Amino acid sequence: MTDMRTPLARVRGLGSAREGTGHFWRQRMTAIANVPLVLFFIGFLISVNGADHATVKAAFASPFVSLMFALMLLSGLYHMRLGMQVIIVDYIHGELLKLVLIMLNTFFAVAVGVACAWALIKLAFGG
Repeated sequence: MTDMRTPLARVRGLGSAREGTGHFWRQRMTAIANVPLVLFFIGFLISVNGADHATVKAAFASPFVSLMFALMLLSGLYHMRLGMQVIIVDYIHGELLKLVLIMLNTFFAVAVGVACAWALIKLAFGG
């Protein structure tokens, strides 16, 4: 089999999308990070199930709990954005529509992240 790429292209590892494997690895790394973070989230929800508002606020006041939720928020939203980008690139064929959808995908992830971060800060600091 003959490789049609130049030596520089082989070293850089860039494919036809000019992104290389970076997108692939970021998606896999966030998926791996999400496993313990989501398990923590589920465990936390089970532990505060039925608790009153003051108890839940007190649990969120813990720096560890707030940090775990912030990490889950960052990793989960980034993973979501990467996954939706792959779907858009693979299934949308018009270049302008593809560009608009990728931009909306990013804006949506940022908007959800800001809203969730605001709620987390309010819970963690008792605002």
